[in-house]
Amino acid sequence: MKVDLEKCIGCKKCIPFCPQGAIHVEDKKAFIDQEECVECGICVRQIECPRKAFYEPEEVRQWPRSVRKVFGDPTEKHESTGVRGRGTEEVKTNDVTGRVKRGEVGFALEFGRPSIGCRVKDVEVVTIPLAKMGIEFEPCNPLTSLLDTETGIVHDDVRNEKILSAIVEFKIPEERFAEVAATVYDAAQHCKGTVFSWGLVVRYAEDGTIPVTKTLDKMGIKYPKNAKVNVGLGRPLTNA
Repeated sequence: MKVDLEKCIGCKKCIPFCPQGAIHVEDKKAFIDQEECVECGICVRQIECPRKAFYEPEEVRQWPRSVRKVFGDPTEKHESTGVRGRGTEEVKTNDVTGRVKRGEVGFALEFGRPSIGCRVKDVEVVTIPLAKMGIEFEPCNPLTSLLDTETGIVHDDVRNEKILSAIVEFKIPEERFAEVAATVYDAAQHCKGTVFSWGLVVRYAEDGTIPVTKTLDKMGIKYPKNAKVNVGLGRPLTNA
């Protein structure tokens, strides 16, 4: 996004709205730090600029900057998945899609958040060691298309693009959970310049327990008691 300096009056109303803190005022004119801007579009959609000085230049829709737009603007759809935001349905529709089946554990490793964001290359802290373990990244997640899935290395043309957040997503057989969880936990200690949180996706066991909790307890990894739960109101596409 950019500011039309001929229209801007330097009123500073826009500054609190930017989730990345990318707007600053200098000599009574607002400027957007193009390195920090994630093209979320809030400055155009939500800010009541008295002069309507914010606008979207053509380069926002051009590669590779367009990566920022689709990962940062929740009104945009990813071409590869047709899903808005981070571009993946992840656990939220698992009762319909059956993406993670019984006997499997899904991982959703979220890099960046509003106010900090991340560079696409930041995901390598975990994608590279996971690729060495033979992990297959979720093909229905647009982040996967930005990686060499054999090595976990991000493609050169998008490495330095700043995005609001992205999710590294994959699933494994339940018996591999301990070794993979250990790798993810170690990677978290080496994450710099951003943050990442990890979510686990599992099906309840027949007795109502959550299969991975005992392993997490043995590893000394703390986890919250609350969770997102699919209550089965959707029409299942699978019975797995």
